[in-house]
Amino acid sequence: MNNRAGEMEAFVQVADFGGFSAAGRRLGLSPSAVSKLISRMEERLGTRLLVRSTRRLSLTPEGESYLARARAILAEIDETEREVAHGALAAPRGCLRVNTSVPVGMRCIAPLMPAFLQRYPEVEVDLSLSDETIDLIGERADVAIRVGPLRDSALMARRLAESPYDVVASPDYLARLGTPRLPADLAGHNCLGFTFRRTFSDWPFRVVNEKGLPGERIERRAIAGNFQANNGETVRQMALAGLGIARLASFHVFEDIAAGRLVRLLAAFNPGDIEPVHAVFVGHAQLAARVRAFVDFLALTLPQSFATTG
Repeated sequence: MNNRAGEMEAFVQVADFGGFSAAGRRLGLSPSAVSKLISRMEERLGTRLLVRSTRRLSLTPEGESYLARARAILAEIDETEREVAHGALAAPRGCLRVNTSVPVGMRCIAPLMPAFLQRYPEVEVDLSLSDETIDLIGERADVAIRVGPLRDSALMARRLAESPYDVVASPDYLARLGTPRLPADLAGHNCLGFTFRRTFSDWPFRVVNEKGLPGERIERRAIAGNFQANNGETVRQMALAGLGIARLASFHVFEDIAAGRLVRLLAAFNPGDIEPVHAVFVGHAQLAARVRAFVDFLALTLPQSFATTG
């Protein structure tokens, strides 16, 4: 049986130190022995991991992907051995790399970090905020917090919370163009939209019944406007600037509504749909203790943060 972990360690050392000689010194092996290990890996995998030249080594795209996975697997092996050596109740430790969107990170995740780090003082959090959906393996992230429907992938996911939606506009916009009283009134307003493929150019509302009141039936009403964006924070900024009416997950705007910077509209016709919030991570039989602790912590605390948005 091949020593896969040993091969991974050799490959990581070669990548980190840029050559077989330096890696061999770290591993107590000759350069030729390290070279043979890498060649054996490449033969088994059926692809080149390294491009060899007289002056330097460089990684192929397959090598970059393998390096990221190898680092994660070796880190989990190390974590597992520490847990076994110190008992099942060993405290989570090490660097935890977390990625999330800017609004969720600023409004919901960052405020929870002091409590998490106080509970787990041996964990170091590296929090990255980006509105791009990153490749966890390629970016070496441990956990990503994602809002909205999940794409099909090999990643594990745990549902943490959910956020309702609000239709909002600034007081300045409403003073200039009037306040819609019924969903049909939106036809005369500038509605701010999204460029996401998963979104529609219409918004759901409860249908007005024969008494002029919101009924149980829900229909999607077409909206139109002169601005679209690929993220909620930008749409929120345009709503605050008085450009138009927006429909956003409530976590984006609950502080603005409370402060009077935005006004909630058509609340009686809200259909009650929600935006799910998940933690996604690379799943393994032995999940790193720091990852497990963080996801469990968010499962307990994040719903309370999102509960304030309803």
